[in-house]
Amino acid sequence: MDINLTLIGQSISMILFVWFCMKFIWPPLMEAIEERQAQIADGLAAGEQGQQKLDKANIDSQVILDDARKQATGILDQANARANEIVSDGKQDGQQERERQLSLAKTDIEQESNKARDELREQVAQLAIVTAEKILKREIDMKAHEDILSKLTKEL
Repeated sequence: MDINLTLIGQSISMILFVWFCMKFIWPPLMEAIEERQAQIADGLAAGEQGQQKLDKANIDSQVILDDARKQATGILDQANARANEIVSDGKQDGQQERERQLSLAKTDIEQESNKARDELREQVAQLAIVTAEKILKREIDMKAHEDILSKLTKEL
């Protein structure tokens, strides 16, 4: 194989082409590749951060839901306790009202009973006077014998 001017010209052309590519084409190409790699790395990092934030948000939402459930359970327990307290108070108030009504009724019955006894005594006294008048065939003076009638009323 002979080294001739064509081979030397091709070698020089190749060297110039490589130098030109390395000087003017290679740097912008490498810069674009590095920029793209940085964008991809940033995108992957952002995706990773997004996934971490999503996981954290899921955990936080679960904690919030658990707290809300606990609060709801607490509120229901308080409401049930308050309802039981209201029912108990109502029962106590009803019992007190029943006892008060019963006491009033007993008092009324006692008053009516006393009134009926007094009326009965008066009627018995009147009957006794009428009976005594009929027996004696004369009229008894009410004013003169009032102490006797009052004793008779007390005895009855």
